[in-house]
Amino acid sequence: MLANAARPAVDSGPVRCQWASGGNEAYLGYHDREWGVPVHDDRVLFEFLLLEGAQAGLSWSTILNKREGYRSAFAGFDPARVAEFGKREVNRLAADAGIVRHRGKIESAVSNARLFLEVQCRFGSFDAYLWRFVDGVPGQNAWKRSDQVPTRSAESDALSKDLKQRGFKFVGTTIMYAFMQATGMVNDHTTNCFRWRQLNGAAVDNGINTTAGARSTAT
Repeated sequence: MLANAARPAVDSGPVRCQWASGGNEAYLGYHDREWGVPVHDDRVLFEFLLLEGAQAGLSWSTILNKREGYRSAFAGFDPARVAEFGKREVNRLAADAGIVRHRGKIESAVSNARLFLEVQCRFGSFDAYLWRFVDGVPGQNAWKRSDQVPTRSAESDALSKDLKQRGFKFVGTTIMYAFMQATGMVNDHTTNCFRWRQLNGAAVDNGINTTAGARSTAT
């Protein structure tokens, strides 16, 4: 063999958003299969509302690593069951090492569940309420670098304001923008990421829902 013969290229896998690079299997799986996929299932929307609120001041990896702990602690993210939690359940959760033991966040999760049910009653579903803020169509951004991705938008400002007026807590505009990214209300994968093209106007089916269409919001 010649010393300078070309060597076969090493397959390092698909190119991902910078924030996901080097993550553990759960982190990569979340990026590859969930982040940015439009969600229309109310229980999943409640799950992300609860988890994004729990993340405030912490890293997403911390919450993702405790996701199953949250699922167990909060009745499979069933808002109707969480809404029935009282002082005993809050005290139990405040001692549960499987979640972030922040009493304020725990209490807000319970009160938000009750308000979540009120929104469902008023609009027919939380999904119907939520997606009005983007006219029912995911925003399709085209950021080249992760440092270009914003932490808020006019839509997250409006959503945050409306939720706060309804009494929700831990729903600041930055938290709600992260929620919108997670639930596919906006596609913020960078353009070099393999998921950007897959989600950019294509029908997506992750086993939970299917959606099609695109609304361009940035270049």
